[in-house]
Amino acid sequence: MNVISGAAAELSSELFSKISSYRHKVFVETLQWKLETKDGAELDQFDHADTVYVVAQDNQGEVNGCARLLPTNQPYLLSEVFPQLLKGAAPPCTTEVWELSRFAAVDFSKKHQKHETPLAQVSSSNAYQLLQASIDCAARRGAKRLITVSPIGIERWLLRGGFKAHRSGPPMLIDGHRIFACLIDV
Repeated sequence: MNVISGAAAELSSELFSKISSYRHKVFVETLQWKLETKDGAELDQFDHADTVYVVAQDNQGEVNGCARLLPTNQPYLLSEVFPQLLKGAAPPCTTEVWELSRFAAVDFSKKHQKHETPLAQVSSSNAYQLLQASIDCAARRGAKRLITVSPIGIERWLLRGGFKAHRSGPPMLIDGHRIFACLIDV
């Protein structure tokens, strides 16, 4: 697994295009999330100049994992779209807490794997490595913790992987999915 990280301006336009196409395949086509997309690319208002991407590629250069990192001192997914997951607490707003979103480690070259469930986004054997690379990337930028919006099954997956994670609020049912806000120590 080859991991590359950086802001969009630091990545080649070809790689950035592969990231947005991969995200479309994972989140829109496979997991059936209702997201606005254009021309097979999944990008939203949180993909901007300050966004940092962590990308895993196989030996042929195909994307088989990605993560998006945003400092919480600017608008981010949890603060803008899912603040109810914090049960009335103020969303973090500091350069020491970064949001991890659009995390996926699905290797579509492995045809035998099932990809339809929420945990499919971490189905690759490289998922833990990608998460650690994301944590390391955020730490280099001053993060002490990551915060995520995740399906509840990710909680067990994180703990099984040895990551120090805990809930920032109780799980909630949103659009038919049980999700929660989770803090991960860096």
